[in-house]
Amino acid sequence: MKNDNKDLMKKIIFASLAVFCWMQLVAQQEDFIKDVYLSSQGDSLLFRQLNPQQVVPGKKYPLVVFLHGAGERGNDNEAQLTHGGNMFTNPVNREKYPAFVLFPQCPAEEYWAPKTLPDNLRGIPFEVDPPISIPLQSVKELIDRTISRYPIDTDRIYVVGLSMGGMGTFDLLCRYPDLFAAAVPICGGVNIERLGKIKTQARIRIFHGDADQVVPVAFSREAYLTLKNNGIDVEYIEFPGFNHDSWTSAFNRPDFMEWLFAKRK
Repeated sequence: MKNDNKDLMKKIIFASLAVFCWMQLVAQQEDFIKDVYLSSQGDSLLFRQLNPQQVVPGKKYPLVVFLHGAGERGNDNEAQLTHGGNMFTNPVNREKYPAFVLFPQCPAEEYWAPKTLPDNLRGIPFEVDPPISIPLQSVKELIDRTISRYPIDTDRIYVVGLSMGGMGTFDLLCRYPDLFAAAVPICGGVNIERLGKIKTQARIRIFHGDADQVVPVAFSREAYLTLKNNGIDVEYIEFPGFNHDSWTSAFNRPDFMEWLFAKRK
């Protein structure tokens, strides 16, 4: 009988925790406004937007662009908030770092950066001069529109991305090196010849787990060395023993938000 009571209590606690987490997720999603951007080419880009809690007349605010990973692609306009969204809805962070935040959602079966990764991840998987992907072109147009519509401090535009989004972060940085004050590619990759050619004021912080079995850690190591040799202000943080979800450790760093929002061109 005692064991039955214990099992019942465990089920009640588990159910309560599940309800609490669901309520937290719903609250987070309510803070982010749902919207759709129609690009100049007629393509639809779903996105979520978080605004400062209070917009002071005459004041300008940072803009953060967050690129999710392949697992959050789709058309629900919700999954892209799975990783990282709660950092920006955290009430302490919202008060301390008021900003406009964009979480676009890449359509299913498409990619932020051109898909060139082979299944076996061997050889050089990234092109030197690839055309911009349709979703990323839409993201750039959305950034431009946001700057034109809202009081954005163009010296404080940041891009953060994980996995597929980390590749998209590198891709945006290569295409628009003068746009960003800071870039944070997490477990991403890019053709290092492209990085060797760019000149940018952006501060770059790269994260990767050294046991990543999805995106090889060599991609980030090589990107770091190339940027450093190119005279770019870059920092590389590697998590020993961590597999692909190095973004969890990156987001849990106490200085993640502080480092990002301190950067300006």
